[in-house]
Amino acid sequence: MKCGSLLSMVAPVVFAVGCSQSDPGITTAVKTQLAADEVVKARNINVDTRNHVVTLTGTVQSQQEETKALQIARNTKGVADVVDNITIGSSSEPGSAPTTGRVGETPANEPLTDAGITAKVKARLLADPDVSGLRIDVDTRDGIVTLSGTVGSAAEKARAVELVGKVDNVARVEDRLTVRPR
Repeated sequence: MKCGSLLSMVAPVVFAVGCSQSDPGITTAVKTQLAADEVVKARNINVDTRNHVVTLTGTVQSQQEETKALQIARNTKGVADVVDNITIGSSSEPGSAPTTGRVGETPANEPLTDAGITAKVKARLLADPDVSGLRIDVDTRDGIVTLSGTVGSAAEKARAVELVGKVDNVARVEDRLTVRPR
């Protein structure tokens, strides 16, 4: 009995560490930390990871915000290097909303930015008990959401695509998920 309970306590930690070392796991870790940070809030920052190299693209409002985003990415476990494609100034991203005076707020009648769509999609995937959101990388460009990574079944894949299709401002879902039974 003790071995079983110990295994149930250790397994999630091992899973999280293992996932954080994969490119989708690193992307998720960076995006989560950016979204939680009071300075950055991940408003208009897109995160891509290839071979443990994180590329940050998008527009931020200040040098402080850019510096903090880069620091967060560099300090994330598993990151080998960070490519800075962040620009400072007003957002020129298609569909981006004007600043409202409150950090991270967009008016209800304005469309979400690609980064905002990515954040909402990732939150839905992570919140759903039938989807392993940590294994799914989410990228958004011009409202088109691309899902990549691995899922455990065709049903999980279908559920992930379904969830993404229900997020506001998603124009289309590109499914590049691979089914690998666990």
